[in-house]
Amino acid sequence: MKKKFKITGMHCTSCAMTIDMDLEDLEGVKSSNTSYAKQETEVEFDSQKVSDNLVIETIKKSGYSAILK
Repeated sequence: MKKKFKITGMHCTSCAMTIDMDLEDLEGVKSSNTSYAKQETEVEFDSQKVSDNLVIETIKKSGYSAILK
């Protein structure tokens, strides 16, 4: 399953890389593609192992805010 999330609080491309690394550490996340320019991330994950809320909480723990697009 692929879903997009709107992210606020990113200041640079390093912020996007941090989000990608933290999301890809979750078991069940296949890929994360975060765009600083678009202020969003597209996450491909196994919905049996990862929920929308877990993605959002992980982004929050990284220091940013997120909502499902």
